[in-house]
Amino acid sequence: MSDKPRRNVTELESGEIVEQVFMISQPVLRTTTRGDYYIAAFLSDQTGRVNGRMWQASEAIYQSLPQEGFVWIKGRVELYQNTPQIVVDAIQPVDIDQIRLEDFMPSTEKDVDEMFARVKKILTKVNNPHLSGLIRAFLTDEELMTLFRTAPAAISLHHAYIGGLLEHTLSLLESGLLILPNYPELDADLMITGLFLHDIGKTTELDYDISFTYSDQGHFVGHLVKGTWLVEEKIRQINDSTSETFPRTLADLLQHIIVSHHGIREFGCPVLPATPEAFAVHYLDNLDSKIAMTVSAIAKDTNKSNWTHYLRAIDSPLYKGTRKK
Repeated sequence: MSDKPRRNVTELESGEIVEQVFMISQPVLRTTTRGDYYIAAFLSDQTGRVNGRMWQASEAIYQSLPQEGFVWIKGRVELYQNTPQIVVDAIQPVDIDQIRLEDFMPSTEKDVDEMFARVKKILTKVNNPHLSGLIRAFLTDEELMTLFRTAPAAISLHHAYIGGLLEHTLSLLESGLLILPNYPELDADLMITGLFLHDIGKTTELDYDISFTYSDQGHFVGHLVKGTWLVEEKIRQINDSTSETFPRTLADLLQHIIVSHHGIREFGCPVLPATPEAFAVHYLDNLDSKIAMTVSAIAKDTNKSNWTHYLRAIDSPLYKGTRKK
């Protein structure tokens, strides 16, 4: 394999020779009009993907390839209908342990350790002993917190990258601190805890070892229900290890925030927000996700006008022209 620095997909130019690892997906074995085998597949990294074509292929080569995984290829970049594609001369599978995952999957541009430290600092503001004990039970679960620091917040709509869940949660916590002085009637401890745990179920709802997909548990249960399970599990552990029982109503109020934070039934809520704190978490979550989604959509849009392509999630295109004079 070549030791040359890897080239991002978006940097590839026609005529360029490439010898490096790509993520491969959806390879298919086809035949030309003359009956010769060739392989068609997508080759990608964190910046984008191109079509790959291997002419003079064989069934044995095709059978050696993962349906989704990593391959080393030697080939050249050509233009086909004004779109770059890679014509592959040699290809072989690569074990996931031999690659840098951040080269192939989008990741947060922010410092994960610094973000997590800020989350923990905000959580020290929770004074309620039951809620602070529950927070401590989550923070000391090293396996769960590793997932929390790594997971995306979504597959595609917002914060859809490694570290996205942590970034999204921190944003909500910091926004929550800003609005709490305006609403002294809110239970600040309950709301901060709800913001921290509102998406905790996404740690297992999504698979992100090679690509972003829903896990089996994500399909079967979803992160709203899984979040309440995790809270119930931690509360049961606390009750088993201490003499003081976690208040049932407080547990219900917190779990209500989790299951209602999408705000409307069309988005999967089994119940609608029914407390001021639940409404606050819902609207802060909606605000952060919509801003992240629209900023990302504008940055990635290829439309040549001042407007993006139509976005189904908001039922509208977005204006991307200048907003500053």
